[in-house]
Amino acid sequence: MDVSEGDLPPYVRLLGATLERGEDGAPRLAMPFADAVLGRPGFLHGGAIAGLLEAAAIAALRHALAAEGSARIKPITITVDYQRGGRERPTLAAGTVTRLGTRIANVEAVAWQDDRDRPIATARVNFLIERGA
Repeated sequence: MDVSEGDLPPYVRLLGATLERGEDGAPRLAMPFADAVLGRPGFLHGGAIAGLLEAAAIAALRHALAAEGSARIKPITITVDYQRGGRERPTLAAGTVTRLGTRIANVEAVAWQDDRDRPIATARVNFLIERGA
C-alpha cells in the first residue's frame, strides 16, 4: 500500500481506526464503535467523526501524491457537514481528491456506516502542498 498508518495523524490510533483498501483500491479508514468515540449515549462524538474525515482526506491525498515522492501537506481549512447521528456500529470513511494543483489540493471525504449512499457526515478539506520536502 502506498499509504501507511504512519502517514496519518497520531489521533487516528486514539480513534481506534485502521487503514484499509476500498473496492476501488483507494485507501479508506474503518473506525469501530468504542467508549473512546462516544458522544451522547448511543451516538458517535462529532469530534471523532470530524477527525476520521480529516484522516480519510489525508490518506486520499497521500495516495494521490505517492507517485511524486515526498511532499509535506498541511490542512488549511476543513468544513464538516453532519447529516445524521452516527450510531453504535463501525464507521467507514474515504476521501476523493477533487483538485490537485501545484500548491493547493481540495479533497472531499465521506463517512458512513451501513450504506455509503447514506453518509453520516461529509467534509471538504483544503491542503497546502510543499513538494520535495
